[in-house]
Amino acid sequence: MVEVIVDAGICGFKATIQIESEDMQMANIKIKTDCPNLKPMENELQEADGYAVCFSKLGDGIIYEYAKKYCRHPGCPVPAAIIKGIEVACGLALPNDATIKINKV
Repeated sequence: MVEVIVDAGICGFKATIQIESEDMQMANIKIKTDCPNLKPMENELQEADGYAVCFSKLGDGIIYEYAKKYCRHPGCPVPAAIIKGIEVACGLALPNDATIKINKV
């Protein structure tokens, strides 16, 4: 199982995404989030084809379909975090942290 923890930033909302894949293609997804906008995804987005998700163009695919439906902020890191977790769970990438660090200079 892969667990991805997201601190989305100034909104203060956090998300935990757990992803498993028994066949290295279909990903079982469990999302827990504080964000009221993304909350419906906890029940609606529970499975995805890892190959379809990870090899689609940016903005395409089931993860971004849900993001377009529920996410009110285009800078939200949660959709990308779900995809990164699917990559690892399906053996398409090695586990490593992805970081966005913002400093006003």
